Amino acid sequence: MSAPNATADPFVQFKAMQRQTWSGFAANEGLTTIAAGELVEFANVRQGETALDVACGTGVVAITAALRGARVEGLDLTPPLLERARQNASLARVDIKFTEGDAEALPYPDASFDVVLSQYGHIFAPRPEVVTAQMLRVLKPGGRIAFTTWPAETMPGQLFTVIAGNMPSPPPGAPVPAPSVQWGEPAIVRQRLGDAVTGLRFRREMMVVPALSPHHLVAYFEANIGPLQKLLTSLDQTSPDRAAAVREEVRRLMIDNTRNNTLLHPYLMSMATKKR
Repeated sequence: MSAPNATADPFVQFKAMQRQTWSGFAANEGLTTIAAGELVEFANVRQGETALDVACGTGVVAITAALRGARVEGLDLTPPLLERARQNASLARVDIKFTEGDAEALPYPDASFDVVLSQYGHIFAPRPEVVTAQMLRVLKPGGRIAFTTWPAETMPGQLFTVIAGNMPSPPPGAPVPAPSVQWGEPAIVRQRLGDAVTGLRFRREMMVVPALSPHHLVAYFEANIGPLQKLLTSLDQTSPDRAAAVREEVRRLMIDNTRNNTLLHPYLMSMATKKR
């Protein structure tokens, strides 16, 4: 299976927008570092294995895998995140090749890696069937695919549902990317991986975020979660009342998911072995 023809990609403009939208995500790397350790352990990444971190962001998963002795590469769409990933790898004293690229057109030969990983990354690719096929294509037979996602009922799942529900409607006939939260449903993960894998299993874990008040959380997420920032900046200009309603909806989400100055941030890990 070869990489899709980029010149025929109907989502070129959408991906260019994603590249800009997620450029400020580095501020969140501290929140995702513990989850990166959980994913690498869940995938049982071992010394000497080859591993790919898809949509690697600032490299927290890639670096964690490299520190376990794996030979790692990372790929992301967003140059500022890759620059931060290279800085992190240098500081951690690990050698990782980071490449700017598209998760739907992975620039690697078939069967290149023992392990393919993704933490809250591949889920934003607009075509689940394409990104799934690409991740499995570059995975060796008998290799492991493992990723971290947000179920729809969790705080992140609800947040992205709010964002999606308030975005402008696309023009008639325009392709609409699948919601990222669908990747948090085990039945959908099972369907997407299909009969290409065996031994699919799941594990739930909890990320925690310090939370002095719901208003602090709204301000933090608005400043550091690109899609929310983009939505509210647009609504502030075109529909201030709607912007206020979205902020209140987000605030309510924070209240409902906060306990003792801690925002509870559940997530799902999925792992399977590619059939030989």
